[in-house]
Amino acid sequence: MIISQFPALVLTFPEIDPILLQLGPLAVRWYGLAYVTGILLGWWYARRLIANNNIWGEQKPPFRQIDLDDFLVWAAVGIVLGGRIGYILFYDLARYLDNPSEILAVWRGGMSFHGGALGTLVAMVLFSRSRKFSTLSLMDVIATVSTFGLFFGRIANFINSELWGRVSDVPWAFVFPNGGDLPRHPSQLYEALLEGLVLFLILRLLIFNGGKLARPGYIAGAWIFFYGVSRIIVEFFRQPDAHIGYLAGGWLTMGMVLSVPMLLVGGFMMLRSRPLLGGPA
Repeated sequence: MIISQFPALVLTFPEIDPILLQLGPLAVRWYGLAYVTGILLGWWYARRLIANNNIWGEQKPPFRQIDLDDFLVWAAVGIVLGGRIGYILFYDLARYLDNPSEILAVWRGGMSFHGGALGTLVAMVLFSRSRKFSTLSLMDVIATVSTFGLFFGRIANFINSELWGRVSDVPWAFVFPNGGDLPRHPSQLYEALLEGLVLFLILRLLIFNGGKLARPGYIAGAWIFFYGVSRIIVEFFRQPDAHIGYLAGGWLTMGMVLSVPMLLVGGFMMLRSRPLLGGPA
């Protein structure tokens, strides 16, 4: 119906193979590459933040670059385990209970952002306590650099033709290979823009112009709050998972439900943040 009414405005979905490189049984997928790229770029940016004493107020950073290097493995484990477990529990538990062999098939997609965030949070708490420095300051740095992973992860979702948007007649709508015959919002690209680029710029402004790294927990709270806002906005354009659908009369989605508490937690963290009291010698 929409295609016949707006035939010239429908964009052809780019034919990008989800597998970037195939070496025998080993397949390098865009999905996995997105995670690796996001983690490495985040690690690079985090080291620059820690090395810049000017953005930490009158005190030195509460942890060292070597601590960040060691945390990289912890973060990767938290992201992957949390993201996978979160998706299984929040979105498709019945299917994985019926097919437990698919639980480890992360290359096929099926990662929950909210689960990945919780997994990373657990990793940050355990790691910072083991090194005896501020968990909140570590959260601030990791929150800032996570925007790289969010950006590339959503681009990978687009390449995989997954998590596409609702049916639409906007000029930039795509007909996704596994999304039916009607054009849809490229909601993955909306998320890449809002959760990746826009959120990165907001946090960078707060750090370099607002000096908010000197208040442990403020940047993490801002990240939680503005991610929740971004996700709720995108949910109005994103197609809900078929096995969940719409909630509460046909407009509320699971993504919105999981994001509302983020507004409360993020706002509370920003209000309760206090100036940095000390750092390592």
